[in-house]
Amino acid sequence: MNLTAVRNQRGVALVMALLVLLVISLLSATLMMSLNVDTKIAGHSMRGAQAFNVAEAGVAEAMARIRNGDIPNNLNPKMVGQIFLASAGSVPVLGGTDSVALATGQPAGAWLKYSTPDKTADVLTVTYKTDPTQTLIYKYDGTKNPAVQTTSGLPIFVISATGIQGNRKGPSKRRIVTEVIQKPFNAIVNAALAADQGIDFSGNSKICGFNHDPDTPAWTPGPHGSGCELYDAGSNHLPGAWSTNTITSGGSAEQNGSPVPNQDGQAGFYSGPWEVLGMTQAEYFSWVGAPLTAEPADPKGIYYLDNNTLTQDQSGAFAYPGGNGEGLLYVDGDLSINGNFTFRGLIYLEGDLKINGNCWILGAVISKGKSRIKIANGTCAILYSRDAVAQNIAKYGGQFVTLSWRER
Repeated sequence: MNLTAVRNQRGVALVMALLVLLVISLLSATLMMSLNVDTKIAGHSMRGAQAFNVAEAGVAEAMARIRNGDIPNNLNPKMVGQIFLASAGSVPVLGGTDSVALATGQPAGAWLKYSTPDKTADVLTVTYKTDPTQTLIYKYDGTKNPAVQTTSGLPIFVISATGIQGNRKGPSKRRIVTEVIQKPFNAIVNAALAADQGIDFSGNSKICGFNHDPDTPAWTPGPHGSGCELYDAGSNHLPGAWSTNTITSGGSAEQNGSPVPNQDGQAGFYSGPWEVLGMTQAEYFSWVGAPLTAEPADPKGIYYLDNNTLTQDQSGAFAYPGGNGEGLLYVDGDLSINGNFTFRGLIYLEGDLKINGNCWILGAVISKGKSRIKIANGTCAILYSRDAVAQNIAKYGGQFVTLSWRER
């Protein structure tokens, strides 16, 4: 082999070595770029997942504020509630009487970023689900087809929460929009007024078992033909009064309902309020909580009144000189109403109902009773409303049902 051939072979080997080094360098650069991209993607995905968790926490605060009544369930289609990342006293002022501005309920110094301190598109917001003109609230009623409509059921809340999670390389945002209702309590009610004793209607008592809209104005007179027929819900009507004994009526007292005004001589009174609400006894007492020995001034919520620790002994005696209530009022004993008193929801008494003042109740009253029940020395109107019972108990019942959950 001559010298020229040797040199040519060495040149080819050098070129091949350089090509191999170039390929290795390109592969290394590609690998480094891939690793860098994967790292960025992993970091972005992690921040996105964290932002999603933060947004979920925002939804949880919004539901808690609805449950506590901070965001009103007032059936105003234009209602807007906004929760800001701000301390009390630093909350932005919202325009209009339909808007509610709240400071976050998070502990100071440990705020998750699921809202903003100022009025932006990312502020934690609660509204009702409405028609485009914001005049009708969409409601959920599982007995209807379709279940989402505007005539009956529980109002649908729309919660928008945006989670923000980031660092110096840029934040990630995840927005959740969810539609929820407060868990319905479909009470099993026999009439506007049901009792395990005989009922004697007298005075100016007006009892109506036709099903009324839950937004029937307070002090609307009854029964049908006297004013409350304007708020007839159209279905699910009941008798005005139901009793396991006899029912009498005198003076200007009136009862109305469907299929009959009064239904007496019936069998099968409730074993307790748990049966009305479709619970076991243990579930009910766990849910209703410890009893109060004194009446709350305005009983708005789930209340259990008892003078001792003996359940269903009928020994309590409670009275209201007036006030406005809603929800569930369970009394282990007698209840006297001596002033101007309104209530929306369900009143369940182990004892007697005694009315000496002006009383207006939308929903239902159930009284086991100790002796014949006399309604009333004062002015009394009890208008049955299936939705008033369901909505007002659900309002304070503490649980929610998610209808939809989407990310934007």
